[in-house]
Amino acid sequence: MISVIVAAAGRGSRMKRAENKVFLPLLDKPILRYSIEAFLGRSDVAEVVVICAAHETEEMEMLVAPYRETKPVKVVVGGSERQYSVANALRAVDRKSELILVHDGARPLVTDAVVQSVIDGARDHRASIAAVPVKDTIKTVDGQGMVVDTPPRSTLFAVQTPQGFDAQLLFDAYARAEEDGFLGTDDASLVERLGVRVATAQGDYQNIKITTPEDLIIGEALLKGRI
Repeated sequence: MISVIVAAAGRGSRMKRAENKVFLPLLDKPILRYSIEAFLGRSDVAEVVVICAAHETEEMEMLVAPYRETKPVKVVVGGSERQYSVANALRAVDRKSELILVHDGARPLVTDAVVQSVIDGARDHRASIAAVPVKDTIKTVDGQGMVVDTPPRSTLFAVQTPQGFDAQLLFDAYARAEEDGFLGTDDASLVERLGVRVATAQGDYQNIKITTPEDLIIGEALLKGRI
């Protein structure tokens, strides 16, 4: 049994919109619908838990209502940070779940191949994240803006979502983070603190996160290319 958490409580500041970006249309439907539908069509996914901001609960309930005809889709209110939001969602996850996937609601172009790769990795290694090799040279810079180091590009990957985990492992990682007052950059960083090695799974350069107005244009172009 697999549960999926979709994080969709972000603000639209970089999108330069007052409205949450996940409700913005991408071609013919809201961004978030693509992200939810990427998982609901899978027979191994038993439920989806969607995180939203408190003031968007009614709008979110309306958006997910049609999906409840086929599978449980729960709506939970997020916290002040993404990590706190996912912690809230974990409390709503069915405890019979064996695997939990966490996905950004603003990544509407995720493919089934990427999802399957993360699931396979989580089953084999307990923790798996979608990732792609970086294309650019990366520099380490100090507080004065001076280059300190140039890490080998072959060792650098850009991390995406979904990220998949053994359910109990993720529960334990979040419990430990809360105990220690630790705030991580992603779900995998919490698991890494437990000494568990996280496997990289097949990502996709088209699996972009819609963050800025330019991303909407790119996302629409990529979607049109799939039609």
